[in-house]
Amino acid sequence: MIVAGFGFRAGASAQSLAEALALTGVAPDALATAEDKAAHPAFRALAHALNLPVHALPAAALDQPTATHSAASLAARGTGSVAEATALAAAGPGARLLAPRQISPDRMATCAIATGDPE
Repeated sequence: MIVAGFGFRAGASAQSLAEALALTGVAPDALATAEDKAAHPAFRALAHALNLPVHALPAAALDQPTATHSAASLAARGTGSVAEATALAAAGPGARLLAPRQISPDRMATCAIATGDPE
């Protein structure tokens, strides 16, 4: 399974999320984000437009080693990259990054891609 993990600010648009995903160059099988962000209208709009399932991950699942490190992400979520952590957690056991965190041009959203075995 290939999962696109997202981190984003409250003011992010569906376009911001789509642009971050496009920068990865990968078509995912599912989308993932932190549990408290999964109901965000822009995230839901992207999931609906792509007709992909959503994985909403609890804070404990974000305890994943990440390839990139954002000071803002570390301060807010305790992880170097919410996008990478959610992608890895949702991709399942043995997950690995296919594409590290990409940042949308407006800097409102990030996306990373992981692959692994679904649980």
